[in-house]
This record gives sequence, C-alpha cells and structure tokens, in this order.
Amino acid sequence: MMSSAASYAMTLGALALGALLAILRPSERHHVRNALLLVVVLAVMLAAGDAASARGHGRLGDAFSDLAAIGIGVSILRLSALLVFRAFLPMAGFPAPRILADMVSAMLYAVWGYLWLRMSGIDPSSLVTTSAVITAVVAFSMQDTLGNVLGGVALQLDSSIRVGDWVKVDDVSGQVVDIRWRYTAIETRNRETVFVPNSYLMKNRFTVVGSREEEHVHWRRWLWFDVDLEANPAEVCDALEQAVLDAHIAHVSREPRPSAVLMSLSDGYGRYALRYWLTDARDDDSTDSQVRMHAHAALVRRNIRLSIPHAERTIIKENEARRTARRLEDLAHKREALKRVYLFATLTEAEIDTLAGHLVHAPFLKGDVMTRQGAVAHWLYIVISGQAEVSVETREGSTPIAVIESGGVFGEMGMLTGEARRATVTAITDVDCYRLDKTGFQSILRARPDLGEEVTRVLAKRNAELSRTVGQLQAAAHPPQVSDLLSRMRTFFGLNA
Repeated sequence: MMSSAASYAMTLGALALGALLAILRPSERHHVRNALLLVVVLAVMLAAGDAASARGHGRLGDAFSDLAAIGIGVSILRLSALLVFRAFLPMAGFPAPRILADMVSAMLYAVWGYLWLRMSGIDPSSLVTTSAVITAVVAFSMQDTLGNVLGGVALQLDSSIRVGDWVKVDDVSGQVVDIRWRYTAIETRNRETVFVPNSYLMKNRFTVVGSREEEHVHWRRWLWFDVDLEANPAEVCDALEQAVLDAHIAHVSREPRPSAVLMSLSDGYGRYALRYWLTDARDDDSTDSQVRMHAHAALVRRNIRLSIPHAERTIIKENEARRTARRLEDLAHKREALKRVYLFATLTEAEIDTLAGHLVHAPFLKGDVMTRQGAVAHWLYIVISGQAEVSVETREGSTPIAVIESGGVFGEMGMLTGEARRATVTAITDVDCYRLDKTGFQSILRARPDLGEEVTRVLAKRNAELSRTVGQLQAAAHPPQVSDLLSRMRTFFGLNA
C-alpha cells in the first residue's frame, strides 16, 4: 500500500507532465485536459480518503486512497506515453505508429497493475495459475478479435498501409482515414466509411495507389476506344495523345506524358488504350470523363470514326426523306455560317453552296488549343458557338490580345497563303466550329480568278489590324500589301501559270 505522501507526489508529477505536454504539443491539449481533469478528481478522492481515515473510517479511507493512487499511476503512464510518442519522437524525426503507442501504454498499465498487487501483499502468480483455464477459454473464443489486433499491429509496424493512402480492397476503393486495433477505416468517394477487419487485410491482397517513392500520387489510368479499322493507327494514337496534351484538364499530369497504343484488332475495329497519369485519386471518374470528351472531340475533328455495332435494316421512304431533310438542314446551317464570313461577302449563292459542301464539323472542348502559334495548317475555322481566346507568345510569356465570339473566323492566312499561325487560339468555353481547307476554296478560285483580288483586299485590311495589335507585343514586320498577298496566294494555289 502506498503512503499518502507518495500519492501526493505522484499527483504533482502528473500535473507537471501534463503542463509540459501542453507546451510541447498544443494540438494534444484536449487529451491533456481530459487527463488532468481525471488527476484533479483523483486528488480530491485522495484527500477524501485521508479525511475519512482521520475521522476513524479506516477502511473507507484506505479504499479511497487505493483507488486514487491506482488512477493517478495510470494517468502518469498515459501522459508519459503521450509525451514520448506524440512529442519527443516526432521532434527527433522518428514518428511512431499510433498502435505502437497504444501497445506500450497497455504493457505499462499491466506492469503497474502487477506492482500494485505486489505492494498490496497479493501474489499475482497465484491469480494467473487459478485463472489459466478461464484464460484459455477466453483466448479461444476471441481468436478472431486477437487476429484483428495482431493484424493491426503488423500492418502499422511494416508500413504496408498508412493513414492517407488511397487503396483498393476487392470492390472498395477509397482513402485510409484510420487504423485501429480491430479494423482499418476506408472512406470512399461517396463519403461512405467502410470498416475492413485487419485480419482480412493480412490474409488477402490489396492495392495501394501510387508509388511510395514519390511525394505526390501518380496513378496511371486506362481509357479504351474502339476505332474503325479504316483509320490510320498512327494518326489515331497521335490524336488521342494530343487531345490530352493540348487541353488543360485538372488533375492530369503533364509528366509523365500521356500515351496511346493499339492493343488489339477485332472484327471491324481496332481497340486503342489511352493512358494518362492522374494526380488526385478522388477525382478519377470525373477526370476520366473529361479526358474521354476531349479525346472524342479530337477524333471527330480528324474525321476518325469510332466503331459501332453493325446491323442490317430495311430502309423505307420515310427514313430516306428524313435523312434528306437533315442534310438540307445541315447545308442551310453551313450556308448561313459562310455568309457571315467577311472573306466570302462577294461570293454568289452557287459558290456559297460549293464551299458549304467542303465544310467539316470541328468541335472543341473548354481548354483545348484550337491552333498553336508557329503551326502550319492550310485551313480556317468558323466559330458557330462559344468563345475562344487569341494570345501571342513573347519572351515574357503568353499575352491575350483578343476574344473570338460566335460568328468569328481565324486561320485565314494559313488557308490562303500557307503562312504559319501568328497566334495561339484556345477555347474559353466549349466551341463548335466549321473547318474549311485549301481544297474547298481552290475550286472556286480556279473558276473565278478575279475573286483573288477581292479576297486579298479584304484580307489585307484585316491583316493590318491584327499586325498592329501583334506589333505592340513583338518586333513584327510590316503587314504585306494587297499585291504581295495576291502574289503569295496565287503561288500557293498554283494559279501563276
């Protein structure tokens, strides 16, 4: 039995440990507050025991004093463990798993209980001998619980799974939020917390997303596309890769670069895999969707068809009439788009119809680079809907100079003279466009050579306006005159002969 003086000394020691822990680890103050509150209650109980003994109630006083001493000893051990595992070890650069701290605390509690029994005159070995059968029965009945406890210890000690890891266990995918004695808690994207027994993790395979060698997660995602066999595989792979590289999609890593490969050839289609690296496992589905949309738009722009199941159908007159109506409606939309283009203001209705037959639908998604400064492309774009930003690359970086609205046009110099793009155009919103290439305009220009002079006059005026804007940012040369533009256009289209 411990003397009152020793018990009061232990109380002061517990208060000192609590104050030191609160100073070193402010984040643990709620643990310290609870422990010190218990110490205060036990100190009051200790004082009550001394008062009862002084009034002649010896047994009651001894009971109060013994309970208080036991509780104060447990509090000291708890605060000491917190001080070592939550303060000293992290400060020394050796953070310990939480379950190890719990194990050490449990062992210290057992030692303290053993010592207390010895001081009270009780032989603990006799208790162990008489309870051996009961202990065996309890251990057998709790073997699953013991397996979970030992599994939790092993998982944390070998660091095979950590709090914060993104893991996949069977059909469960989520982030590890806690590892306890009995279970590991995994929070899914649906904000559902799944509790997996530690013994299950010890016996079965699970996947930790990302490399332990890297500071940030890089998770390679595979997206599949079935493309018509008529498409050039090299062009398909390039289109899929550029769709990711030219778009600014959140949580898609620029390095390592995305890659596309032809995985197999089947009846009627080739199966392609687009692999990109995801930096946030929480947004895998939404990011996959964004990448698929950009990839699909890129394939449509290059006139690469996805493979669809083939079925034989009986064509009746009503269906043919409906398709004809759709073609006429589409042609009408193209004619209206061409009539809004300043370059084609002098074209006849027949010439407009001819050009409309050469227009190609070219959709872009928000963030897509529609054309890049310095690139060579012999076509122009007519914006049907959406907005796009025009920017110029200088030594200081990219500088926005204009916004193209619905009905706007860009890329005229590339189509008419073959000149490289002088600016970069990026989709601010989803943008729907028509694309007109050199071949479509060439047939009209050959039939009516004088059209070249009319077009170059209008183009020279527009080109001068753009050159003034670009010239403020770059040391640009003076814009070409009408005669120079006409000569370059005739050379480009082979009309000089």
